[in-house]
Amino acid sequence: MASELESNGENDPKGFKLIFRTLRYRNYRLFFGGQLISLIGTWMQTVALTWLVYRITNSVFLLGIVGFAGQLPALVFSPFAGVIADKLNKHRIVVITQILSMVQATILAILTLTRGIAVWHIIVLSVFLGLINAFDMPTRQSFLLEMIENKEDLGNAIAINSSMFNGARLIGPSIAGIIIAAIGEGLCFLLNAVSYIAVILALLAMKIPARSAIQPAEQGVMEGFAEGFRYISGFSPIRNILLLLALVSLLGMPYAVLMPVFARDVLHGGPNTLGFLMGATGVGALSGALMLASRRSVKGLAKWIPIAAAIFGVGLIGFSFSRSLLLSLILLLIAGFGMMVQMASSNTILQTVVEDDKRGRVMSFYTVSFIGMAPFGSLLAGSVATAIGAPYTVLGSGVVCILGGALFANQLPALQEKIRPIYVKLGISPVVSSGIQAASRLTGNPEE
Repeated sequence: MASELESNGENDPKGFKLIFRTLRYRNYRLFFGGQLISLIGTWMQTVALTWLVYRITNSVFLLGIVGFAGQLPALVFSPFAGVIADKLNKHRIVVITQILSMVQATILAILTLTRGIAVWHIIVLSVFLGLINAFDMPTRQSFLLEMIENKEDLGNAIAINSSMFNGARLIGPSIAGIIIAAIGEGLCFLLNAVSYIAVILALLAMKIPARSAIQPAEQGVMEGFAEGFRYISGFSPIRNILLLLALVSLLGMPYAVLMPVFARDVLHGGPNTLGFLMGATGVGALSGALMLASRRSVKGLAKWIPIAAAIFGVGLIGFSFSRSLLLSLILLLIAGFGMMVQMASSNTILQTVVEDDKRGRVMSFYTVSFIGMAPFGSLLAGSVATAIGAPYTVLGSGVVCILGGALFANQLPALQEKIRPIYVKLGISPVVSSGIQAASRLTGNPEE
C-alpha cells in the first residue's frame, strides 16, 4: 500500500510527519479520530466513578473493591479472549465490544441522574464493563496490524495509540472535574455514552480486507490457550516483559485508585483537584508516548523498559511525600512518563517478536499482566491504605517498581541476544521504519 509520504517523494519523514506517520493509513485515521473522542468520555467516566464512590461511601476500602470488580474479568477471561481473537474477525469483535460499552455507560448515567444509584449497582456495572474489556483490549491491540497493514509501522502505531489514550487522559479528567463540581457525576456518564457513537461509526466506515483465520478452525479454545501459554512461558523475552508488567500493575498502578484520597484528604481539594492530578499523569504519559513515536528504530528500546519502571517508582515515592498541589502535579507527570514508556515499549517489542498466528493470545496475556493484576492491586491498595494510610501505600508501590526494574535490567543482555535473530529474520533489524533501514545498515549497529 503506497503511503502519502511515499507519493510525495518523502521516504525519510521528519518532525511531525515522522511522529504521526501511521495516520497516512485511512483505516487508522478513522480509528484515531473516533477513538480519541470515545476515550475522552471514558476518562470522564473513570474520574466521575471514583469520585462518586468516595462521595457516597467515604470508604477507601470500597474504592479498592470497585477497582477490583472492574478489573478482575480481565484476569479470568482475557486469555480465552485472545484465542477467540486469533480465530474470528477482530473488526467485528471490536464493534460489538464498543456497542456494549455504550450500553453500560447509558445504564450508569440513568441510575445516577435519577438518584437511584447504589454501590452495588456500581460494582455490578463495573464487572460488566470489565468483562467487555477482557475481550476488547487484546482484540483491539492485535487489530492494529490489520489497520496499518505494514508491520514496519507497528511500533509507531502503538506509540500513537498510547498518545491518543493519554491525550484523552489529559482532557477527560479536567472536563470531568468541572462538570462534577457544577452539575454532578451523572452528566459525565451520559457524555461517555454519547462519545461511543464516534468510534462505532469510525469502525463501521473502515474497509478491512477479508482475512482467513490464521489459527486452525478445528483447534479448541482450551487447546489454543495451552499452545499460547507454552509459547509465552518458553520464550524468555516475552515471559520476562510480561512478568515485570504484571509486577508494576499489581503493586504500582493501583496508586490511581487512591487519587480521591490524595485529592480530598491529603491535598485538601475537591473534584477539580482530582481532575488536575489525573490530568498531570496524562501529560507525563502523553510525553512518553510522543517520545516513543518519534523513534526511528527499535534499537535500544528494550533498555527503556527497566529505566521507565524506575522512573515510575521515583515519581510515586516523591508523590507520596508531597503535600503541595504544584509539586504533586510535577511528580505525577514524572510517574506518568515512566508508566507509559514501560507499557508502550513492552507492547511494541511483544508485537514485533510474536508469531502472527499467536498475536491475539500474546496480547491477551499482555492484558492479563497490565489489567488483570490491577484488581488484586486495587484491593490490596485499599486494604493497606485503610491500615497505614494512602501516602505510605504509594511509597511502598514506588519502591517495588524500582526493584522490579533492577531485576529486569540484570536479565536484559540475555534477552537482547534472543530478540536480535528475530529482528533479522523479519527484515526489520535494527529499525522499525523501512525508510531508515539503509542509513542503519551503514552504521552496522545491531543493538536491540
